[in-house]
Amino acid sequence: MASVLNLFRAPKKHGPMEELREARILADFGLEGCAHAQPGGNRQILLVDRETLEAMELGPGLLRENITTDGLNVNSLKIEQQLRLGEARLEVTMICTPCNQMERIRPGLRKELWGRRGMLCRVLEGGILRPGDPIEKLL
Repeated sequence: MASVLNLFRAPKKHGPMEELREARILADFGLEGCAHAQPGGNRQILLVDRETLEAMELGPGLLRENITTDGLNVNSLKIEQQLRLGEARLEVTMICTPCNQMERIRPGLRKELWGRRGMLCRVLEGGILRPGDPIEKLL
């Protein structure tokens, strides 16, 4: 079964990511305390899977994801797919296009990540989320 592996937030935009043992996901906002969370947006949460990170020899959090998953092929999720993660319910809204920040991690990484950077989601229902919580595909 797919599960949450890691949780991260960016206390400041372009600043280092902070790993969390528990996160509060807020409906129509994102991860509490994350500089990228915003009401009404389609980019409230970024999901990236462990399998992609390992294939690219990257550690969790390096791609600035909020949630690292285990056992879920994030890049194959369809737009409008709904997911239950712990208490929260997310809807996949768009593919995350690699930005220039990826070049700071490794030259050429932006191009390597094309179509593999993960999926952006909006929060339909909030709740508490912890590493180890199950992930279930809905609808």
